[in-house]
Amino acid sequence: MGTVMKRVVLATGGTGGHIYPAVATAQVLQQRGYAVTLLGQRGGMEERVAGEQRLDFVGVSAGKFARSVRGLDPRQAMKALRGLQEARQFLQRHRPGLVVGYGGFASLPGVLAAQRLGIPTVLHEQNARLGLTQRLAQRKARAVGTCYPQVVGLPPEKATLVGMPVREEWLLRQEANARLGLQDGPLTIFIMGGSQGSVALNTALPGVLRGVLGETGLLPDDGVQVLHATGPRWIGDVQPQVRDLHWYKAVGYVDAVAAWCAADLAITRAGTGTLAEAAFYGVPTIMVPLPSSAEDHQRHNARAVEQAGAGRLVEQEQVSRQLGAVVLECLQAEVRARMRQAALERSPQGAAGRLADLAEAHYRP
Repeated sequence: MGTVMKRVVLATGGTGGHIYPAVATAQVLQQRGYAVTLLGQRGGMEERVAGEQRLDFVGVSAGKFARSVRGLDPRQAMKALRGLQEARQFLQRHRPGLVVGYGGFASLPGVLAAQRLGIPTVLHEQNARLGLTQRLAQRKARAVGTCYPQVVGLPPEKATLVGMPVREEWLLRQEANARLGLQDGPLTIFIMGGSQGSVALNTALPGVLRGVLGETGLLPDDGVQVLHATGPRWIGDVQPQVRDLHWYKAVGYVDAVAAWCAADLAITRAGTGTLAEAAFYGVPTIMVPLPSSAEDHQRHNARAVEQAGAGRLVEQEQVSRQLGAVVLECLQAEVRARMRQAALERSPQGAAGRLADLAEAHYRP
């Protein structure tokens, strides 16, 4: 008889900010001898990422909550109920010892089904205010791992500070460049507007960087190249803008580990996951917060990073007027060196292990 592996299900999906922390935790749990399954929306980004990471995946239906109204519209409610039943059937068959929920609408079927079946649940909350889906699940959760010492809407006795899990993988610069099709040697600017891309950044940055790099003589032959992850949906809009620039590489989707390992400077949104990765890899970051982020959390995130000296904040409406000058400042070696050190001091290294510790503490075979 072979040894029966301990099974954990990680309920996640929707955006990279929910998916990649689950991937990071999955890798640690696998190293500790657990069988790990990601459970999320069928056909969602999480299914693709799980395949790329060679992680077991189960897809279910998921109804999306509308932020502007209370609850779901009827069609979304039917999807949510169907997903709950599908998740319940899977969990009844496999009876994991724990389900970990990472927030977002795609995590709800797995978490709520587990709670109805009496399977222990642990949550991870990445923001300083408890999200809607986590508010629905936190009462029956055994514990909540957090990224901030205090989380609005979460009873303090349920909170355990773990940080934001990131995939703790490193590549040598040369290998990262080879994977990405970049040159060795030039200073690399990495642009990423989140896992789905950003229309605002995609629209503004090609023109801004064309102007600032050309006007200052910092052409790629002199040591600058750009890697711009547009999001798969928007690659057809960006590539025509930069087709004549051999130093500007636009791609729909990018290997994030390789991109961070290759980057000398990043221009990004200010989601918690993105900024945690920037800190882990020690990459100075110019942050353009999403103006419509819930409770304006991206602006708060960016201000904290700027105050720590690890990045610069540029408001979205000021990108065309201010970003070029900020890029020029951050291209100076001594400025980047200071920012890199400040970023590394904010590194979430070990967060995946701490969340795995919390999961193991509440695992019940």
